[in-house]
Amino acid sequence: MPGTRRVGMLTGGGDCPGLNQAIRGAVYKLEALGYECVGIEEGWKGMIGAKTTPLTRDIVEELASRGGTMVGTSRTNPFKKDGGPAAVLKTFKKLKLSALIAMGGEDTLGVAARLFREHAAPVVGVPKTMDNDLSATDFTFGFDTAVSVSMDAAARLIDTGRSHRRCMVLEVMGRHAGWVALYTGIAAGADYVGLPERKVDIKEMASAVKAAVARKKVALVVVSEAVELRTERKKDEPLDEFGHMLLQEREVGEQIAEIIQKETDIETRHATIGHIQRGGHPTLFDRILATRAGIRAAELVHERRYGQMVALRGNDIVPVSLDEATAKLKTVTPEWLSILDTLCRNPVRQRPSRWRPGRSASGLDRAPVREKA
Repeated sequence: MPGTRRVGMLTGGGDCPGLNQAIRGAVYKLEALGYECVGIEEGWKGMIGAKTTPLTRDIVEELASRGGTMVGTSRTNPFKKDGGPAAVLKTFKKLKLSALIAMGGEDTLGVAARLFREHAAPVVGVPKTMDNDLSATDFTFGFDTAVSVSMDAAARLIDTGRSHRRCMVLEVMGRHAGWVALYTGIAAGADYVGLPERKVDIKEMASAVKAAVARKKVALVVVSEAVELRTERKKDEPLDEFGHMLLQEREVGEQIAEIIQKETDIETRHATIGHIQRGGHPTLFDRILATRAGIRAAELVHERRYGQMVALRGNDIVPVSLDEATAKLKTVTPEWLSILDTLCRNPVRQRPSRWRPGRSASGLDRAPVREKA
């Protein structure tokens, strides 16, 4: 692999606003540095099968505003396939890649980290997740777009809910962390927000809904797709190749709407916007962040700083180790829960915040994290 100047790029996991802009930024920078670029189609699946597509400045020029990922994606895990890692390493040689830029969340980058750690593969990571749950970076591109879409949906639900004197339940994405639900709920003025970080208190939720309808003739409840109810999960729920539940089977928003109507006798409707949050044009913030991330990743390749991921720290794009980036998940902190409780008028269920002067009120820059399951 040394001596060649060809760089592959793949996108793995769920599609995410900003991926095309990151690809574009990386291609522009790499070509300026004298490299040839090649797209690896459908994530790690493409690295197993050596499935490629050309990437040149002319090809990616029109990606400045386009959503999705032009190289395709999948949730393939090479370490769950017989001979998967060996096939990936073979593809490096077959395609004469001097390096690979992997763009993805904890799962995609976890594979990259393991390939570097166990096989010294020349990989560089770009974080993308609309869940914003990677601990090594303040924000990930895709998150701002997802919340913006959710806010618009919430505003529309409030309008129709007020017209019919209803409670409206909005289910948003968020597999392990409730950042999308949190930001949506705060920005949209929700009356109750359900997060994976704490179980839904049905009595508290019902009380908040009744009070809201009595006060303003409408109530809005925002919940994450992975929120915990006081019910047991099915033991036979299907899992993806990274061991995660296929959450679309659960229909949490519908369950919560039924519970609210039963507890309050208030007509309740639910909406799950799901994959609508993933598509469409990225916001300005996500376009700029993704472009900067792609360019910095290209620079790391040129500097041969493999095993690194680009991260947003403050307003700087800096390298961090892939192992650090994928070791833990960033979940909603007590500081944010306190803010949420104040705004949504829910009784504080947590211990008093440990916030001290000098610490970020958002908690995003040094957010407490939990170990991956």
